[in-house]
Amino acid sequence: MKKLFQNYNFEFSKNEKKLISSFCKQSLKQMEDDRQYFAEVKAFNSILKKIDSGDEVIKLTKDEKRKLTFQIKQNVEYIKKQMTKSWFIKKWLMKSLYNQYKNLFETHFKG
Repeated sequence: MKKLFQNYNFEFSKNEKKLISSFCKQSLKQMEDDRQYFAEVKAFNSILKKIDSGDEVIKLTKDEKRKLTFQIKQNVEYIKKQMTKSWFIKKWLMKSLYNQYKNLFETHFKG
């Protein structure tokens, strides 16, 4: 049975906040100039402000959580696909990033 109300409050560790912050900044750089991504840019700007506020508990809206979850999931899949195609050294370098995103997704956003 699906929950009627969900909690969108998250307690991220210091490293998770850094990872989400850099992810949002990178996403914003890619989407800022394109008007088709207006909603995503607005959501990621809001998430970035909330992460940078320094609060212990980050309160996301349903839309922000959905967009962030989708983008992190896509990023995990992309990095995994790149790792399978790459050589040993590149795979070794990407493994740490992959593990960080995968742990973040599984800890906070899966489900």
